[in-house]
Amino acid sequence: MDDYKQVILIRNDLKLPKGKIAAQAAHASVDAVLKQMSSTLGKDVVKSWKNEGMRKIAVKVADEKELYKYIQQAKDLGLVTSVITDAGKTVVAPGTVTCGAIGPDKSSELDKITKDVPLL
Repeated sequence: MDDYKQVILIRNDLKLPKGKIAAQAAHASVDAVLKQMSSTLGKDVVKSWKNEGMRKIAVKVADEKELYKYIQQAKDLGLVTSVITDAGKTVVAPGTVTCGAIGPDKSSELDKITKDVPLL
C-alpha cells in the first residue's frame, strides 16, 4: 500500500520571513487540495491523505525557474499542482511567485520529482 503526502516548494532566493513562508505555504497547500477535490478520484486521494495525517514536506528551490521546473514535471505526470502569486501587500512586489505545491498524491509519484530537493 502506498502512502500519501504533499510537497510544498518555497523559493529560497526571496529570503522570506518565517511568517510569510508559513502563509504562502498554507495558500499553496489549500489551493492544491481544493484542486484535487474537484474529481471523484481526487476526493479519494484527499481522504486517504487526511486519514494518514496530511503529511506535508516543505522543500526549498533556488528560484522561480527551478520552481516551475518541478511544477512542470508534476504536471507531465498528471499530478495536481498549485503556484502562488503574492498580492504584494507586505514583503514582496505584487505578482511575485513565492511558492508552489504538488499533491497530495501517492508519495512514490511525488518522489519521482522531489526526492532529492533539499528540505526547507
